[in-house]
Amino acid sequence: MLPGSADRLVTAAKLGGAVGFVVMDATTGAVLEARDADQPLPPASVMKAVTAGFALDRLGPSHRFATRVLATGPVSGGIVQGDLILAGGGDPALDTDMLGDLVARLAATGLRGVTGRFALWAGALPALDRIDGEQPDFVGYNPAIGGLNLNFNRVHFEWRRAGADWTLRMDARAERFMPPVHLARVRVVQRDLPVFAWEGDEQWSVASAALGKGGARWLPVRHPAGYAGEVFQTLCAAQGIKLPAPVLLDQLPAARELARHDSAPLDLILRDMLKHSTNLTAEVAGLTASQAASLRGSARAMQEWARLRHGVAAQIADHSGLGAGSRISAVQLARLMAGQAGGALPALLKDHGMRDAEGRVAKGHPVRVQAKTGTLNFVSTLAGYIDPPGGRRLAFAILSGDLARRAALPPEDRERPPGGEAWAKRARLLQGQLVARWAGLYA
Repeated sequence: MLPGSADRLVTAAKLGGAVGFVVMDATTGAVLEARDADQPLPPASVMKAVTAGFALDRLGPSHRFATRVLATGPVSGGIVQGDLILAGGGDPALDTDMLGDLVARLAATGLRGVTGRFALWAGALPALDRIDGEQPDFVGYNPAIGGLNLNFNRVHFEWRRAGADWTLRMDARAERFMPPVHLARVRVVQRDLPVFAWEGDEQWSVASAALGKGGARWLPVRHPAGYAGEVFQTLCAAQGIKLPAPVLLDQLPAARELARHDSAPLDLILRDMLKHSTNLTAEVAGLTASQAASLRGSARAMQEWARLRHGVAAQIADHSGLGAGSRISAVQLARLMAGQAGGALPALLKDHGMRDAEGRVAKGHPVRVQAKTGTLNFVSTLAGYIDPPGGRRLAFAILSGDLARRAALPPEDRERPPGGEAWAKRARLLQGQLVARWAGLYA
C-alpha cells in the first residue's frame, strides 16, 4: 500500500484517466514506491530519452553526420566537368548558416559552375512526409524526414499588412543568412477557419481573418531535399557559383568530395534534442542507429533493443514520442532509466530542478533532478534521475494520461484543446510534488 500522502497527491490533481509511477534505486533496481506501475500509457517525448540511449549504444557519442558536396568529373577552370551533388548524411541539425559556410568553402576553391546537373542525394535515410499523421498539417514540430534535412525541415513564413492586402515572405532564415524560398508557397484566402490549410505540393493557404497587422511562424516542409537544394543553389549564386535547377537522385554515383560539413558529435546533438525536444532529431537519430528501411521497422529495432538490453517489453511506434501509438508502463520506463544510469544519458538530460509546492523551481536546492518531460494532449510524463548530495541515485518515471478525453478531441481542437493547458499544469504540479516526496523519503 502507498503511504496516504502519495494517494492524496494523485487524488488532488484531478487528472482523470490513469496515473502510474515508480521510483527505484538506480543501482540495485529495488522499487521503493509505485502506483499502477504496470499500466501502459503513451510516453510522449520521454521516448526521446530512450532513443538517446539506443543511438548512443549503436552509434557511439562521437558519431557525426556528414553533408558533402561531390563532383562526378574533374574541375577545369572552375567548372565541374560533370554533375555537382549535394549529398545529405541525415544531419538533423543542419541549418542555413552551416550550409552557407559550406558554400563559402566551395567558392574558396575557385568553383564557378558545372557542365552537367546539380543533383541531390537524400538516400541516407528513408523518406517520410511527416512523423505522425494525426497531428495538424501546419505544426512545425511534425515535419518530413529524410537524408537531406535543413532547418528542422521548416520554412519561415512572415506577413505584414500593406493597405488592404498583405506582403508575404517565405525564407530559410538563420542567424547570418536569410535566403528567400520559392518551393514553399502561401496565398491569402478570405475565410475565418481553418487558419492554415495544406493544399499539396508545398502550397499553403492562410485565412485572412487570422492575419491581423503582421506576424510569423514556421511551417513544415514536405519535400526537404528540394528545399535544401533550392537554398543551396541560392547561396551558391550569391558566391558566384551558377547551378541549374536541382534534380533528385535515386542512387549515389561514384564521385569525389569537394567540400563537406560535419555535424557536432552525436552526444551534443542528443543533449540539444533532450533540451528542446526536437522531434526531427529523435527520428533521425533512431533511424540512423537502426539503419531500417522504414520508421515502423526502426521503431521495432529499438523495441527489440529495449527488450534484449534492458529486459523491457514496451510497444514502440516511433523515436520521438509524437505519435500516440507507443505504450510503456512506469516500471518499464524506470527500468530503462536505471539501466542507463551509469552511462552518458544522465549528463545529457536537462536539469529539471526541484520544485516547490506551487511548481516553481527551487533555486539553489542541493538535490539535482535530471529528467525528460513529455506532453501530448491529456498526456504528461516525466522520467529521469534524482541525485542528492552524497546520497544514492534514484531512477523514476511518472506517466499520466486521460486517453478517453484525448480520443474525443476533434481535429480542429488538437493544437489547443479546451482544458488542455489547465490539465497539463496540474499534471506537472503532481510530478514536482512526487519528486520532492521521493527526494525527502528515499534519497
